[in-house]
Parts: sequence; C-alpha cells; structure tokens
Amino acid sequence: MADVRDMYMIHTVFRREFGLMPRLVRGVADGDTARSAIVGAHLDLVCRFLHVHHEGEDVILWPLLLERGGEATRSVVPTMQDQHASIEAALGQVTDLLSAWRLTAREGEALADACETLLAALTAHMTLEEEQILPLAEKLVTDAEWRQLGAHGRALFTKQEFPVCFGMAMYEGDREVVKSVLADAPLPVRLLAPRLAPRAFAAHSRRVHGTATPPRAASLT
Repeated sequence: MADVRDMYMIHTVFRREFGLMPRLVRGVADGDTARSAIVGAHLDLVCRFLHVHHEGEDVILWPLLLERGGEATRSVVPTMQDQHASIEAALGQVTDLLSAWRLTAREGEALADACETLLAALTAHMTLEEEQILPLAEKLVTDAEWRQLGAHGRALFTKQEFPVCFGMAMYEGDREVVKSVLADAPLPVRLLAPRLAPRAFAAHSRRVHGTATPPRAASLT
C-alpha cells in the first residue's frame, strides 16, 4: 500500500517556502525591480508547485478515496475539495498581484498580505490532511496509485525547474523517503537527482534567501 511519507516532505516545502514569502516580499525595496524579479520568479515557481500538487490530488487521490472509503472518506474528502477551492482562489489573488509586482516592485504590501492569506488557508488544509486523509490513504491506496501523484507533478516542470523543486524537498527530507520517491524513476534520475538537486536548490536559495540554508519549516511556526 501507499507510503505517504513523501506527502509530509512536500508539506514541509510549502510550510517553509510560503512561510518565508511575506518577509521576502516586504524585504524588497520599493522600485527595486532587479530584486523583485528574483523573488517574483521564486514565488511563481512555488505557486505552480502548489497548484500542480493539488491538481494531482483532485484528479487522482480524491476519486480513489471516495470510491473505496465509504463514510470515512465521504465525511472528509468534500472538505478537502472545498479547501482546495479556497486555496486556489487565494493563489489566484497572489498570482494576479505578482504579475505587476515582478515588473515594478510597487505595492508589495498587498502581495505580502495575499501571501499571508494563502499561507493561513494552506496551513489549515495541510494539518487536516495529515490528521485524516493520510491515514486513510495508507489503507486504501496502492503504492502504484500513490506514485501517480509524483509522476503527475514531475511531468509539468521543465528540466531546469525539476532539480530546484526536488532540492526544495530534499533540503529537509529524510534520505530514506527521498530514495523511495526515486525508486521508480529512470536510472539517470535516480543517480543524478540526489547529487544535482541539492546543489540546484542551494544556488537558487542563495539568490532568493541570501543563504543556501534558509530557516527550516519548524522555526517558522
């Protein structure tokens, strides 16, 4: 059956990167378009990461749970779906404000506030998912079906973006979980990702956060 530990790893990425986002945006001086371009590109990437992740759950995970879980899933999956809709609306507000801010570095406070709204909705959703959905998935979803979630995400990032995103997950991820995630990947990916992804994230993080070792998710709660 499904090994759901990788979901906790992805949630850690979102808690850390979205948790750091409001201060990143507020730290950009008004009119500093060179810096807003860097932070804006990072925010765009993390927003797309979240959207793709939730899209995979909508398409793959919720139907499986509703089909197999009876009352246990009928009572919680609709809540998950409603939360996804609320998060998507908050995400849309962020991306709408982001477009202009990346180019002008103006009105960053509105974008930072939108990031905080998104973070609050996302945090509540992930907590409920960890408490109620993941224990059900371990019992109702096969390993092969669970791995479709990861395959869905990988297919929607460029060759340049994937190492950065995987490095985001590896930064606080358990080595055994990382190894399990890569188990069905092509051999070159299994061999190269554990070495290249942390380097890609470190370089990316230095540009965005000013350090290769940004604060960990637990320190932001």
